[in-house]
Amino acid sequence: MALVMIVIRDVPDRFHGFLSSTMLEVAPNVFVSPRMNPGVRARVWGVMSDWHRQEGRGSLVMVWRDMNAVGGVGIANLGDPPREMFEADGTWLVRRRAGPAGNAL
Repeated sequence: MALVMIVIRDVPDRFHGFLSSTMLEVAPNVFVSPRMNPGVRARVWGVMSDWHRQEGRGSLVMVWRDMNAVGGVGIANLGDPPREMFEADGTWLVRRRAGPAGNAL
């Protein structure tokens, strides 16, 4: 079991309520669970995925320890995050998405 963190942005209130019932909110819209097993993590993410498909607004990012993933970090996201993550030389890098005419957002 490993630490799981979910960050939500601009989603309906039910996302917040559900995550508050299963995880600890350590900062506004930042939820953690110190010992969530992979089965529970998959079920929580399944609920979030179904709701996001129905609502179609906002974004969610989930991270957890995964020694088989790039940099030892598993990452899942829903929606359009303001940053783009990409793998380079075995680690994750983050960059701001380019806006119109190449301007950073």
